Order: sequence, then C-alpha cells, then structure tokens
Amino acid sequence: MVGIYVRVSTEESAKRGYSIKDQIQDCRKKAATDEIMEYIDEGISGEFLDRPGLSKLREDIRKGLITKVVCLDPDRLSRKLMNQLIVTEELDRQGVPLLFVNGEYARTPEGQLFYSMRGAISEFEKAKINERMTRGRKQKARQGKLLRDFQVYGYDYDKEKESFVIHDQEAEVVRLIFTLFTQPNNRVKGINGIAHYLTEQGIPTKRGANVWHRQVVRQILMNRAYIGEFYQNKWNTEGMLGNKFKPSEERVQMRMRPKEEWIKIPCPPIVDEAVFYHAQSLLKESRRRWAKKGKREYLLSGLIRCGECHNTMTGRKVKNWGKYVYEYTDVKNYAGAKHRGCGKRVKCEELDQPVWEQIVRWLDHPGEIAVVAEEMSETSPSTWEEMETKRLEKEIEKTKEGRKRVLNLFAQGLDIAEEEVRESIQELKEKEEQLRVRLREMKEIITNRDKSQYSQELTQEAVTYYFSKGEKDLTFADKKELIRQVVREITVHGNRVEIYTF
Repeated sequence: MVGIYVRVSTEESAKRGYSIKDQIQDCRKKAATDEIMEYIDEGISGEFLDRPGLSKLREDIRKGLITKVVCLDPDRLSRKLMNQLIVTEELDRQGVPLLFVNGEYARTPEGQLFYSMRGAISEFEKAKINERMTRGRKQKARQGKLLRDFQVYGYDYDKEKESFVIHDQEAEVVRLIFTLFTQPNNRVKGINGIAHYLTEQGIPTKRGANVWHRQVVRQILMNRAYIGEFYQNKWNTEGMLGNKFKPSEERVQMRMRPKEEWIKIPCPPIVDEAVFYHAQSLLKESRRRWAKKGKREYLLSGLIRCGECHNTMTGRKVKNWGKYVYEYTDVKNYAGAKHRGCGKRVKCEELDQPVWEQIVRWLDHPGEIAVVAEEMSETSPSTWEEMETKRLEKEIEKTKEGRKRVLNLFAQGLDIAEEEVRESIQELKEKEEQLRVRLREMKEIITNRDKSQYSQELTQEAVTYYFSKGEKDLTFADKKELIRQVVREITVHGNRVEIYTF
C-alpha cells in the first residue's frame, strides 16, 4: 500500500496555489498504482511535527500497512530540517522508501547533503515568511489600521477603512454598564448584578449568547477602547500556533509584551473619561467594598484603614463586660496574615454616625467635595507610591551599574570564569526586568489616581439621588451606596478621622 502525504497551510494556499487537489493528483501519478491511502493536513503549518495526517501516516508505517510514501516536496513533509530528518530516519528504519514528485535524492552522501540543504532552505524560507508577516503587521498597526476584527463590544469592524465604527445599540449598552456601576441606583449592585440584569433584559452578547458572565462585564469596564485607546501588539503569542497538537503541560502561554512595545490605535470613544476613571477606582476597591456579606452588614466596611499600621479595619461582633458590641478593628487573626495589626478598635456607632453626618453636609453643599478632594490630594495616603517609584528607579540604576562593573572586571583580565560572568549578568538582567515591571505598575497606579478625581457630574448624580429620596427615607443600603459614591478611604488616627474623597 502506498501512502500519499499532502499538506497546505493558509499562506501557501493563498499565495502559491498548492491546493490539496493538485498535490494528490501529482502524487498519484508518481505512485503509479491504485492501491493508495491519502493522509491530508489542511490549513496546518509545516513548522510542527505533530499533525493529525502525518501522525496517522507514521502510525500506519509502524504497523506495516504502508510500504512506500509519496510526497510532492520535502517542505510538504516539514518546514523544519530536524523534523524532516526525524521522519526520514523513521522511514529508513522501517525500510519504507520516500519519493518526491519534485526531485529525487539518491541514498548517497551527496544525495543526503542536498536533501539536508533543501530542508535548511525551507526552514530559512519559513522563518523569513514569519519575519516579513510580523514586520508587515507592525507597520500596518503603526499606520493606525486594525489587523483584524477584534470583536470588541460596542464597535463594528470597517473592512475597507480597517478601523472601528461605533455600533449604536451596543454602545448604549456599554454606557448603561458604566452608569449602573458608577451611579447609585436601586436596580443592580456590583458587576455580578449588572451581568444578571443584562441577561434578564434579553440583551445578547457580542457573540450572540443570551447569558452575560461577570467577567465579560468586568472586561468591558476595564477596556480603554471606550475612551478612544485601543492597543495592538500587546500580547506575545509566539509558539502558540502548535498548542492544539501539544499536551496541556507543554503548551505555550500567551505573554504580555512590555508597554513600550504596544501600538496605540485611535478609535471613536463611547464613554466619558471622568466616568471611565471613576469606574477604575471603584474596580480597584471592589474586592474590599463588595466582599462576601456576613450575618451583619457594616456601614463603612471596606473603606476604613488604620492610620498607624495601615491595615484595613473590618467589622466584628465582640463580647465586652457580658454585652455584645460591634466594632471596627485592624487585627488580622487568620493564618498567613502578613501584618497582624496594631490592635486599634473603634465602636461602629462612634464612627458610623460622624462619618454619615459629614457625608450629609457634603451632599447638602456638593461644592465642598471638590475642595476637600483638592486638599486631600496633597496629603493622600498613597504618597508611598511616589516614594516607591523613586526607590525603584534608583534600584534599576544600581542594576545597570552592577552589570557594567562585572563586565569591567572581566575585561581587566581578573580571575573570573566566563560562566560566572554570564550568570551574574543574567541575574542582574532578571532583577532589572522585575523592577521595571513593578515600576510600570506604580506609575500606572499614580496616573489612574491622578485622573480619577470625582467629576462634578457624578457628584451631582449622587446629590440628585440623595434629595430625590430624602434623608429620612434612605435605607441602610442607600446610605452605604451613597458613601461609596463619595468616599475613597477613611483613615483612623487615634481620635482623629480623615475622609478621603475621589
């Protein structure tokens, strides 16, 4: 039985016309027999050895079902020289001849040399194709064009202009999501509530699904495309093409490229920047703010921090002189707590009432919120971020100087092994990269913090909601929500309490 192996990848079928039908026809002529089994890999790159058709052919050869193999060309067998040689050696061990339509290679040293040279050229050609395609995609992206339809909710893809255009109905849903998340209301609470609400309303997702998941809503809230910033070349997917042919433990993971390599593509904005940055602030605090509810709710849960040890303060019920009282404390008794806290304790009634009274005063005079926010920005509890940024910058400079010193010592001919020099430089490079990642995170935190000032429009929304209900008609949940629309953090210093607004 003669086995015919044919393969075509996407770029070859488009550019060179190596159709499956033509390959089979030419291989059948070469085989000159009707006793043929066809092994086909369609739309699969020759870069990888594990391919369904080729794997089946190799298995049948081991079983003795195939006595001869016919292929159009060595690069149909594989685009990598090593893989070509592996398959060829397997065939030689089984005594199965390998014939090519385009050329014959004698079983001589010269023939093997030409065969190997042809394989090396094919591998080089594949690498050049990949390099040209990558360079072309980057150049296209730098011209402000989209490489493909990224299926971003709220936008359609204009094939002619290769750009985003706003999908009006979806854009309205995007604005609704941001409104429900950033403004006080009685309809939904948090990301999970928004997902349930959209599902109940029968609004389809981008892919037409009837069910919204909380992670999809979170991705929409975090997507900077909605303020006119879309990034290409953000993710490094090199080596992932063959993942479907590999076991899970060997699959290549997608990695994020350094931010300086991202290519920004302008797109029409859907959401106002003030609303977007306010949503980012709420998202950062969401784990604290909307943690799993206990048996008793606390008005200021997720907002309070100790001014001395900087631990968050949580509500709890304790027994004091035979009576149960509710308090906020910074004590962390759970296993694995990094900081146990300094033991600060404040009764809920002694903190909840004065904080709420201050919020009421601000809601009655909303102009004061902006003044307080400006004053607090100078004494923000996040000034450590600026200090950490400076420290990281100094550490990066130290690692650079360290690499220079190692190279200088080696150049001076000191008794240092070359391998030790390589290891030292590699360690310093890895340390520098870790520091740079941390520095980028710090700078992003500072940027988002600086941009996330609570806008006058959002303040007015909270004020309008407050006056529409009236203080007497506000429920505990209403008060809790209103506080979170105005307050970013509450810091307790002894008998002094500082309230930080957005």
